[in-house]
Formats: sequence, C-alpha cells, structure tokens
Amino acid sequence: MELGPHSRPAEPGRCVSGSPSAGSAFPASRVSAAGAEPGSRPTAVAAVLPAGGCGERMGVRTPKQFCRVLERPLISYTLQALERVCWIKDIVVAVTGENMEAMRNIIQRYGHKRISLAEAGATRHRSIFSGLKALAEDQPDCKLTKPEVVIIHDAVRPFVEEDVLLRVVMAAKEHGAAGAIRPLVSTVISPAADGCLDHALDRAKHRASEMPQAFLFDVIYEAYQQCSDYDLEFGTECLQLALKYCHTKAKLVEGPPELWKVTYKQDLYAAESLIKEKISQEICVVVKTKDEESVGHLLKEVLKNELNCATITSTALDHSGGDIQNFLTDQCCSFIWVTVLSSDFQETRKFLTALEESSLPLLYPVVVVLVHCLDFTLVPPAQKMESLMWIRGLAKEVKKRNVLLSGLLINYSQDLYYGS
Repeated sequence: MELGPHSRPAEPGRCVSGSPSAGSAFPASRVSAAGAEPGSRPTAVAAVLPAGGCGERMGVRTPKQFCRVLERPLISYTLQALERVCWIKDIVVAVTGENMEAMRNIIQRYGHKRISLAEAGATRHRSIFSGLKALAEDQPDCKLTKPEVVIIHDAVRPFVEEDVLLRVVMAAKEHGAAGAIRPLVSTVISPAADGCLDHALDRAKHRASEMPQAFLFDVIYEAYQQCSDYDLEFGTECLQLALKYCHTKAKLVEGPPELWKVTYKQDLYAAESLIKEKISQEICVVVKTKDEESVGHLLKEVLKNELNCATITSTALDHSGGDIQNFLTDQCCSFIWVTVLSSDFQETRKFLTALEESSLPLLYPVVVVLVHCLDFTLVPPAQKMESLMWIRGLAKEVKKRNVLLSGLLINYSQDLYYGS
C-alpha cells in the first residue's frame, strides 16, 4: 500500500454539509435525520475505490476510469465527490501497477486530498480486498487507521451525493451492511441451455444493485478473508459476500437516478452533459466596489427571472477586503464581472489572474462574461473599439488555461448611475 502525495498529513476536503458536531463524525443535523442517537460515539469512515478495470465494454484503449470528460479524467470527478464529504477520513484507490504513476499524477494535478494508493488485483473482488488490506490493522505495512465503517464505491460513478453516502453508512452501522438499489429498467430473463427462454423474473419484485455500499469494516474484511478463490475470481457483489461468509443481511437503500455507472462509450457523452448542466446552474455576479453593487443586484434579479433553474449570487469585491480568493469556490464556475463607467481593465486582469491561479480551471471549464457599462456619449468610438479588441485578445489568451471569456460593452448613462 502506498500513500498518495496528499495523504497524511492531509487537510480535509471542503465539507458541504457544515462542520461535524462534537459528539459525532457526522454533522449533527444530518445524523439526527438519519436516526442516530444523540451523543453516540464518533464513527470512523473510510472509502475504497476499485479502479483496476481495463474497460473492455467501453471499447477504447484507455481504461474508462482514466477517460477524459471535459479534459479531466473521470476518476477525478469521483474522488472530488467523496472529498467533499468531510467525515470520510481516508480514500483508498486500488489501481494496477502499470497505472500507478498515472494515478499519482492525477492526484497531484487536481489537488486531491486524503488519497492512498493500493495495487489492484486481477479481478474486482481482488482489487477491493487489496484496498481493505490497506486499512486493516493486521497488515504489517498498514499506515492508515482502521475505520469502523468502510464505503465501497465505483471509480466510474462520479455523481454520488453526500445524502446517499450518509444513508448507506448509517444503515451499515445498524445492520452490518447496506447498499444502494434502483428499480430495474429492463426485465431480466434466464436462457436455457439450448439458447431459448427458460424463465423471466418479475421486474417488480427485483432491484438493481448499485453503488455506494457500506459495511462494518470487521464484517466485510472477514468476508474477504474467508472468500473462496472462485468468488474472488468470478464474483461481483460485495453484499452477497457479507451474507454468504458472515451471515450479515444487508439493508437495501433506495438510491437516486444519478448513481448510474459509466460503462459504454456513449455514457461518457452523457456524463459530460450532466457535468455541464451541474456547473452551469450557479452564476456569480461580481462587481468591484460597493458603489457598483446596485448594478450587480439589478443584473442578478434579471438573471433570476430569465434563468429559473440557476442559482444566482452577487458579490462586491471590496466586501471581501479586496481578496478575490475569498469568494472563489469549486461550486461556481460561471462568473459575470461588471464594471461601471470605467475603462480601466487592471482590476479585470487581476480577477482573471486569480481565477487562473485557483484550482477551478483545472477542475472545470470556467466561464467569464465581462460586462463593461460605459456612457457612450462620453466615450469616443476609437476607445470603444480598443476595449473590444482588448477583450478579444484576452479571450484567446485565457482560453489556453481553460477559461472561456466573452465580453459586452453596454451603453449606461452616467446620469442613471449617479441618480441625477
């Protein structure tokens, strides 16, 4: 087992649900909602991601977990989804020896935290077992703390949310094992030896097993230790191992539609579309000074009326003490930068530089719309053309760093601005 470059000591990922309470490893409000007893002792949670597959069904030479979506490896999105959950303390990724260096580069390039690497086995179950060994106290080279609960998740399911992770973890803590399920989309049939239909399953009585799954660590580790070579070689269902070898009946948790697995080439296009939809639903309107805030607020209200599905926020730069980094978050990738009655592009350049230096352009394409409000009666045509050419040249420059820039010059009367 190998610790990744950002493993220990490591800063926890940004917690999307607030700070953990003193008496629990989970945020108090979320634990109460899940039915946990107040004041219960903290639950140590880790995650294992098998990522040793070669992606035969994908039909491409690159293993699907390393295929790029919006110029970023698919597995990086999955790691980010887990890192956002602050109560997951360690994430072990099982990759093949030949892809170990590629995985290290992904961890370093995209700034992933709390990641440790283990060498994958020849099959899915062997890879998971390798990841579990990295967390087991009985292994001589173990450098991580054994968790009470371990999550097993697929590296190619990038759209997992904290809510379903919390529900399977709390169910596993109570029942020993738990897994997400979804209704069957197609009817499952069993063919006879002659290739004809033997029987069909009643779709209403069966469910598709999905990820994530969660287990008391001692339960699933014991199951893998007792596992037969046949199950390690040909098995695919972790919940079945817990039942077969530890007599632990898993609690089944209804999961959301987003739990689907990227399996075929067309799934990459679907994943790209979904990621674009997610990152386009938040827009931040930024103005330089408090004096310009009324313009930013007006623009925000107009956008809210026009874009019903988007979350629109507005920020004045001087509210953050002039520190642009204070409001750059990985939750917003679309910005509208507004200047009023000013042809000075120095602050605009500072804003774009701060964006480029942040991790945002590494994670997603960042969209910036520059809105310059000028009083056309006071600005000569040559100056307006010069401003447009400057924006055009800047757009070509920042596009190389994954920032998509466009600009608008809007006629805005000085009388309106100063209220005279």
